[in-house]
Amino acid sequence: MSQAKAVEGVFAIHKPPAITSAQVVRDLQKAFNPSELFAPWLANEKANRERENGYQKKRRRDKRLQVKIGHGGTLDPLATGVLIIGVGKGTKHLQNFLMCTKAYEATLLFGAATDTYDVQGKLLSKAPYSHITRTKVEEALDAFRGQIMQRPPIYSALRIQGKHLYEYAREGKELPVEIQERPVTVEKLEITEWLEPGSHEYKWPAEEALQEEKEVAEKVLHLSQDGTGASVEPSMDNQTLPIGTKRKRPPAYVEGDLIYDTDRAGKRQERDSDVVMSGGLLEATEDEPQTTSVKEEQTAETANQGSSTVKITITEEDTPPTTSAKPTSSEPKHSTQTTSPTTTGSPPAVKLRMTVTSGFYVRSLCHDLGKAVFSLGIMAELVRTRQGEFELGKNALEYEELGKGETVWGPQVRAMLEGWQAKVEQGGNVVVGGGKGEEVD
Repeated sequence: MSQAKAVEGVFAIHKPPAITSAQVVRDLQKAFNPSELFAPWLANEKANRERENGYQKKRRRDKRLQVKIGHGGTLDPLATGVLIIGVGKGTKHLQNFLMCTKAYEATLLFGAATDTYDVQGKLLSKAPYSHITRTKVEEALDAFRGQIMQRPPIYSALRIQGKHLYEYAREGKELPVEIQERPVTVEKLEITEWLEPGSHEYKWPAEEALQEEKEVAEKVLHLSQDGTGASVEPSMDNQTLPIGTKRKRPPAYVEGDLIYDTDRAGKRQERDSDVVMSGGLLEATEDEPQTTSVKEEQTAETANQGSSTVKITITEEDTPPTTSAKPTSSEPKHSTQTTSPTTTGSPPAVKLRMTVTSGFYVRSLCHDLGKAVFSLGIMAELVRTRQGEFELGKNALEYEELGKGETVWGPQVRAMLEGWQAKVEQGGNVVVGGGKGEEVD
């Protein structure tokens, strides 16, 4: 009696909101380990382990026999969409997906900044937003298309001096060096829907950062300084807010009733590593035997650029209620803690669709686009609709299918894995995005 062929390779699953990418991997292992589909793979793995010598057995950290699974790039817990999964030898191919293009649909909420650049972070500051229109946002988008320089958020997996940025953030520590910008490419960026104030349910986070947390954020993000380190006061006249042309440096950062330029002093880019996939916010570290996640490296060098002041008209219609509004006390204009006038209503929001290359952070785009229209911005929603050849609604397993049993998810996973294996066997190349073939070992 011939033994059934072990299936392994790469497929995609639709990650739901509110759970981590690592949890998806654990849920897959829970379903795959006792399944008939992966029984041949486990039998082969057991036989291979029995042939290992003493040194190999000692080196093996995980003694449990279970299906080897990894994912090809973390998605934020907030985010949904395509999560690439490698099974068995397929985990070795996950690196290919770092070089492919990804498509996202995101919602940006104006008027606020948080430590994580999204609605799940702590509120750092607020800014006027009544001047923002769809037209102004459309004009500002041009500066974010093509090859651009982007500064990753502090809540990311980049390393500085061997330590993850998110570790500095969680510990409330200053960074030993400034986060440098990195080159990324935006192949497509467009507005799909404009949401007027009061026409949506998106809200700023209710939790406000503590004063000491704001002080650390000020030192890391330079919220209230221009390139020279000086504070700059805005004009109080009633001029229309201008939208800058395509720029070589990031726009000014608005904080409450002050607006400042961002420090762009040229520095040699420190080599970073361990970057989560586009838009990804790294999850808390957990011990996960037999799982693999793929990360990437990039370097960039920025040029010396000058700084200039910009002016903004201040109105009294620019602070919406949060989920639990708290009164704020007035402070001097040069304080690092932001104060804003009270108002009713909610800020505008915009839905964006984009196609980007590796290393791109959607949260940074939302943060930077908010500054580009002389306000602030945070990511309220994110969906990865495509990564490489895998696309939602086309060839990605729905997460809910796992709960329906192997008779439901089994045929779908088998078809995707066998399809992947066939491509590898036929040509040794797999097209993973952007029309480029990536060599597969």
